[in-house]
Amino acid sequence: MATVILFVAWMACLMVGVCYQEFQTQQNFPDISNPSQELNQEPAHRIVQLDSIQNNGALNMSTGNVLNMSPPPPSPCLSRAKIRHAFKYVTTILSCVIFLVGIVGNSTLLRIIYKNKCMRNGPNVLIASLALGDLFYILIAIPIISISFWLSTGHSEYIYQLVHLYRARVYSLSLCALSIDRYRAVASWNRIRSIGIPVRKAIELTLIWAVAIIVAVPEAIAFNLVELDFRGQTILVCMLPMEQTSDFMRFYQEVKVWWLFGFYFCLPLACTGVFYTLMSCEMLSIKNGMRIALNDHMKQRREVAKTVFCLVVIFALCWLPLHVSSIFVRLSATVKRACILKNKRSCIMAEIQTGVNYQLLMVMNYTGINMASLNSCIGPVALYFVSRKFKNCFQSCLCCWCHRPTLTITPMDEKGSGGKWKANGHDLDLDRSSSRLSNKYSSS
Repeated sequence: MATVILFVAWMACLMVGVCYQEFQTQQNFPDISNPSQELNQEPAHRIVQLDSIQNNGALNMSTGNVLNMSPPPPSPCLSRAKIRHAFKYVTTILSCVIFLVGIVGNSTLLRIIYKNKCMRNGPNVLIASLALGDLFYILIAIPIISISFWLSTGHSEYIYQLVHLYRARVYSLSLCALSIDRYRAVASWNRIRSIGIPVRKAIELTLIWAVAIIVAVPEAIAFNLVELDFRGQTILVCMLPMEQTSDFMRFYQEVKVWWLFGFYFCLPLACTGVFYTLMSCEMLSIKNGMRIALNDHMKQRREVAKTVFCLVVIFALCWLPLHVSSIFVRLSATVKRACILKNKRSCIMAEIQTGVNYQLLMVMNYTGINMASLNSCIGPVALYFVSRKFKNCFQSCLCCWCHRPTLTITPMDEKGSGGKWKANGHDLDLDRSSSRLSNKYSSS
């Protein structure tokens, strides 16, 4: 529900900003009688004109990606990037909300898993890995996104590009590991779940972060800060240079979009689909009598599986617009008359096919960036609404400053278990100290 409200508010701000910017543009840009004179008087924008790049020999456009162009250069774009000015305010406001919610939510989630020993298990460790990656992204990348709309910061955008892709790798690999872990938990139903971090899970977590670093090597080598002379100003652009020296980098430049889409997006979705199908078949194959005996035990594991599935669905919804935008740019590379768009946050240099509205592409690109950033703060919110255990832990951790909890001892069963304390109407499991206190009062 919170995600829907936040998305609706963001779309409302977008529509208001677009309408206002359309009105401002109509006043500031009447019919242009002399386009070249008007363009020379404009300040530099994030749309890099074709003629300005071609005069410096930085890039030539044709039906391919890099071909010499013998005809005279086409006329440049005659209007400003209206959508970008609307997204400047929308993205800044949304980044502030993501920063606040993400810092509070992810840090609280890490504190819950660290402080409560009953929460230190295999799946929760992987969830903590997701929260840690999101926290790094929020602290480093979110400020860069907001600042880059107002200031030209080429070096910081290089850092953002690496952090953005590294976080995507950690997220996709962690979701794959969570799906496999949930299948193993259901398949080995007689396995007793221990409290603590298994050695195998610690090794698995280390491998996830190590593989993410190794896969990041091509981006770290390929991305570079390129100086472009744009309307009398020298700007730094974080991008993949069009001319690569090595065969590997030329090959990577050709398959980059499909590699990112396949590894960062399709892999976790395919892994979740396969292992959740196997998990469903395993649960249906359990005999009725055994199913009744394991009802409570399987119910807990189904709740964890539902939580992981919810995280995967949110991941797919948040990252799909950015991948669709990148694929659309890649497929629209054949041009006769084009504008080269330069988006400083995703470092996309695009050739827009004749007849395609370039502002529509900018909307898709900015929407994808904001949705991918929204994914960094939505995980703890989803855990609060999906998992009852995480909901109780979040309430006890975030709401304890409002009032002091009242300790109420409940009767204990014959085995000495069942001691609980109630705080504000929510049942919370006892820790060791409160268990000893309960035993003391019951014996007296």
